[in-house]
Amino acid sequence: VVRKPRGRPPGSKNKPKPPIIITRETGTGMRPHVLEIASGCDVHECIATFARRRQRSLCVLGASGTVSNVTLRQPTVPPGGNSASVLTLHGRFDILSMSGTFMQPTAPQPLMPMPLPPTSSGLTISMAGAQGQVIGGLVVGALMSVSPILVIAASFLGPCAERLPLDEHEQDQ
Repeated sequence: VVRKPRGRPPGSKNKPKPPIIITRETGTGMRPHVLEIASGCDVHECIATFARRRQRSLCVLGASGTVSNVTLRQPTVPPGGNSASVLTLHGRFDILSMSGTFMQPTAPQPLMPMPLPPTSSGLTISMAGAQGQVIGGLVVGALMSVSPILVIAASFLGPCAERLPLDEHEQDQ
């Protein structure tokens, strides 16, 4: 009498499974970018042109390098009210931080809650001067590169604007 072996046949366990490979990219997914801007270029204009040509919205996460001829808007509160001062700085400044958005207009969607606000694009910068002074604000004019500038950014398609806080009716949904 030949007995049938018990259990799984030899070699049937622990076989390597094939890797999962995603070969297609989602349309709204974020994509990282490392942008190198050459010396002598307007940093703000280069980033805006890149976003416009790629037809993607761009979120600037940070940057490093040296700039000059910077035009900034700084928030100031004089005793009599609210206003902002525009200031042009000459000389060399090292970038400490830079962030901003460059939103591309999207076609109206039936489910889109609201259009993007007109102030949804802009670039802010913090810089250090030669004597160690720190200055920053919203870039409103030229931002000329003195050295190659390295910008870390993420791009995406189809931004959706939401207004917060939500109404009671929207919170229930």
